[in-house]
Amino acid sequence: MNKSELIDAMAADAGISKASAKKALESFLGSVSSTLQGGGRVSLVGFGSWSVSQRAARDGRNPQTGATIKIPAKKVVKFKAGAELSGSVN
Repeated sequence: MNKSELIDAMAADAGISKASAKKALESFLGSVSSTLQGGGRVSLVGFGSWSVSQRAARDGRNPQTGATIKIPAKKVVKFKAGAELSGSVN
């Protein structure tokens, strides 16, 4: 499912216009993004939670040449599925 299909599904399920569903989805994504940028955590009980963690710098290898390269440290977003979501998939 892509973004436009999700907007269509949200509009149909909630009985609202596609424009309203798009506005709601973009608001949700913006709120999650700004919270994570600030170092916060977003939790939706039963669905899952998003958090930011630090990945340490490390040495890697170029697969074409075999040369060692330095991979810099960076922040990454992690998602952990909640119990209800995990249970509905299995």
